[in-house]
Amino acid sequence: MSVRFGYGTNGFANHRLEDALTIIADLGYEGVALTLDHQHLDPYGPDLPRRIDALAARLDRLGLAVVVETGARYLLDPRHKHAPTLLDDEPALRLDFLRRAVRIGADLGAEAVSFWAGIRPSDVPEAAAWDRLVRGCAEITAAADAAGVLLGFEPEPGMLVQTIDDWFTLQGRLGAPDCFGLTLDIGHCRCIEPWPVAECVAKAGPHLVNVQIDDMRRDVHEHLEFGTGEVDFPAALGALAATGYGGLTAVELPRHSHAAPGVAASSLAFLTDALATARAAGAHREAKEAAR
Repeated sequence: MSVRFGYGTNGFANHRLEDALTIIADLGYEGVALTLDHQHLDPYGPDLPRRIDALAARLDRLGLAVVVETGARYLLDPRHKHAPTLLDDEPALRLDFLRRAVRIGADLGAEAVSFWAGIRPSDVPEAAAWDRLVRGCAEITAAADAAGVLLGFEPEPGMLVQTIDDWFTLQGRLGAPDCFGLTLDIGHCRCIEPWPVAECVAKAGPHLVNVQIDDMRRDVHEHLEFGTGEVDFPAALGALAATGYGGLTAVELPRHSHAAPGVAASSLAFLTDALATARAAGAHREAKEAAR
C-alpha cells in the first residue's frame, strides 16, 4: 500500500519558494504541489526560462516530485479573486495563464497540471457557461496533448463543475481525451458528494492524476487541519491505495501559511499514522479471508 504525500506551496504563502521547498523536503514529503503565483514562480515575471531551469534543478536536488496548481487568487486580477475564469465573457487571460502553466509543467516534468471551472456568472445561463467551459478546456487539452502533459481537472464546491459526476459530464463532452484526468480533493468528497469518501475515491480512481488532501465538514467548504473535520482518513487512504493511483497526494491548506512549518509537520505525522492504520486494517481483512 503506497501513497506518496506532498505539500502545497499555497500553504507556504509567507515563505520564499526556495525556503518552502527545503522545509517540505526536510520534513519527509515526497513532492510539492506548486501554485503558480506572484511570489512562487510568477509566470508573468522576468527571465522565466532561467527561473524554471533553476527550480527544476532544485526540485531534483531535494528529491521532490511536482504537480502544477493554478488556483492563485489574485494573480490575474488584483481586485477580483480568481478572475477571469473560463466562464467569463473575456476568458483570454485565463486561457493564456493555463497555456503558460502547461508549458511550465512540461519544463518541470510535472506529473500533472491542475485547474478548475470557476463560478458561473449570474448573467450567464448554465448552458452557455457549459459551452464556454468545454470550448476553453478543449483549447487547453490540445495544448497539453501537444506538450505531453497530463491535465487534472478539479471539481470544486460552488463552481460549475463541483462533483465527480460533473467531471464525467465534462469529460464526455470533450470526447474523453487521454490527457484529461481528474484532480480529486479528499475534503471535497465529505463536503459535497453524496457517497462516503472511500466510495468517492474508488469511483474517481481510474481517472486520477492528482490528489489533494485536507479535512472538511459536511456542507462547509473550509479546508481544515487533519483531525478537526469529519473525514475518515484511514478509509480514504485505504481506498486510494486500492485504486493503484501512484501520483502525489498533496496537503491542501491554503489558509494556514501563518503556521506553515508546524502545520506541515503535524499533517505528515497524522497522514502517516492514518496510512499505517489503513494498512493494518487491510492486512487484517486479508488474514480473515485467508482463514476462511
